[in-house]
Amino acid sequence: MKALLDKVSAALPPGTVAVAGGTVVLGAASYVHLGVAGHSLSSDAMANVSVLWTIVMSVGIGVFFPIEQELTRIVAARAVLGQGAAPVLRRATLLTAGMLGATLLVLGLGAAPLADLLFRGDRSLVAALGGAFTGMAVCYLTRGVLAGLGRFGAYGVQLAVDGGLRIVLAFGCALLGLHSALAFSLVLAVAPVAAMLVTLPVLLRAAGPGEDIAWRELTGGLGLLICSTLLSQVVVNAAVMSTKLLAPTDSALIGALLNALVLARVPLFVFGSLQASLLGGLTAAYTAGDRAAFSAMLRRIGVVVLLLGLAGGVPATAFGPWLIEVLFDACPVLGCLDFFLLSAGTVAYMFAMVLGQALMVFKRHHLQLLCWAVGAAVLVAVTFAPGDVALRVILAYALGSLATVLGMLTVLRLGFPGAAPGTAEGPGREVAASPLGARTVGE
Repeated sequence: MKALLDKVSAALPPGTVAVAGGTVVLGAASYVHLGVAGHSLSSDAMANVSVLWTIVMSVGIGVFFPIEQELTRIVAARAVLGQGAAPVLRRATLLTAGMLGATLLVLGLGAAPLADLLFRGDRSLVAALGGAFTGMAVCYLTRGVLAGLGRFGAYGVQLAVDGGLRIVLAFGCALLGLHSALAFSLVLAVAPVAAMLVTLPVLLRAAGPGEDIAWRELTGGLGLLICSTLLSQVVVNAAVMSTKLLAPTDSALIGALLNALVLARVPLFVFGSLQASLLGGLTAAYTAGDRAAFSAMLRRIGVVVLLLGLAGGVPATAFGPWLIEVLFDACPVLGCLDFFLLSAGTVAYMFAMVLGQALMVFKRHHLQLLCWAVGAAVLVAVTFAPGDVALRVILAYALGSLATVLGMLTVLRLGFPGAAPGTAEGPGREVAASPLGARTVGE
C-alpha cells in the first residue's frame, strides 16, 4: 500500500499532497455550510444564500483568482532564477487593493438595484457579498505567493483553517437559532480573512529580497486572464443564475440546482489541490527549458483528471437525486440524467482548467480567452434554446465546457512553443533548480 501511495505521489506535481488535506477540509466545509443552511432556513432565504454563494464562487473567483495564478507563475519563474518574492508581494498588494476597492465601489453604488434583482430587496446581503469578496482578495493574494515559493504546507494550512472556520461558524449559526440568510452569508467573509492572518507570518518570512518587478510584467496578462476566468466561472456556475433569470419564482429548483452542482463538482474540490501546484510546476519546467518534464506532467494530470471524474461522476449519477434530499433537504426536482450531465461537464471543465494553465505558461492568455469565449457562446446558445429550463441550463454547462476543451486542444496542437525562455545553450550552463522540483538543464 505504501509503495502504491508513493507511486501516486510521484505522479502528481510537487506540493500536491501538502495541499490535499487543506483542500479536503475546505471542500467539506462547502457541503456542511450549505447543508446546515438548507436545514435552518426557509426556501426563500436559502434561495438568497444560493444566489450569493454562486456570485461569490463565480464573480469573486473570476476577479481575484487570476491574481493567485499570475503570482504563482511570476514567483515560480523568479525562484528558478534565484530572485526573491518581496518586490512582487508589495506591488501585488497595491494592485489587489485597487481591484478590491473598485469592486466594493460598484457594489456600493448599485446596492439597491442589486438587492432588488438578486436578494428580494435585502441590502444587507449586498454588504455580505462585499465582505466575501474581501476575504477572497486577501486569500488569493497570499496563496499566489506561497504557491510560487513552494510553501505548500502554509498554503494547505490556510485552506484548512478557512474550511474549519466555515464549519464551526455554520453550526454556530444553527445552534444559536440564527434563521437568517445574512448570518450564513457572513461566514464567507469571516473565515477566509482569519485564515489569511494565520499564515501571514510564514509568507512574510519566506518572501525574500529581489529585483523590483515592473508593473507591466505584473499586469500585462492580468486583464486577459481575468476575462478568461470570469468566462470560465460563467460556464461552471451559470446554471443557478440562469434559472434565477428564466424561472425567478422557482425557489425549489434554484436551491436544488446549487446542491446538485456542489455534489457533482466534488472532483473539482480535489482538483484544487492539483491546481495550486500544477501551475508552479509547469512554469518551473518551462522556465528551466525542460520540455520533456512539462509534457510528462500534463499527461499525468490528464490521467488523474479522468480518474477523478469517474470516481466522482459514477456515484453522483447513481445516488445524486437521493443525496441532495438527505444532505441538503432539497426538493426532488432533478433526476439521474441531470447528474450525469453535470458530472460530464465537470470532467470537461477540469480538462479545460489544465489546458488553460498550459496556455498561461506559454503566455498565450489571448488564446485561453478565445477558447473560454467559444465555450460561453455555446452555453448561452443552449441556455436560451427551447425546452425544459432545468435540462437546458445543465446541458449548457456540459456542452460549454466541452467546446472549451476542444478549442484549447486545437490551439495547443497548432502552437506548442518549440523552446522555453530558460533553455541553456552551450556547455556548462544550467538554470538554478526550482523549489518546485523542476530539473536543471544544460548540464
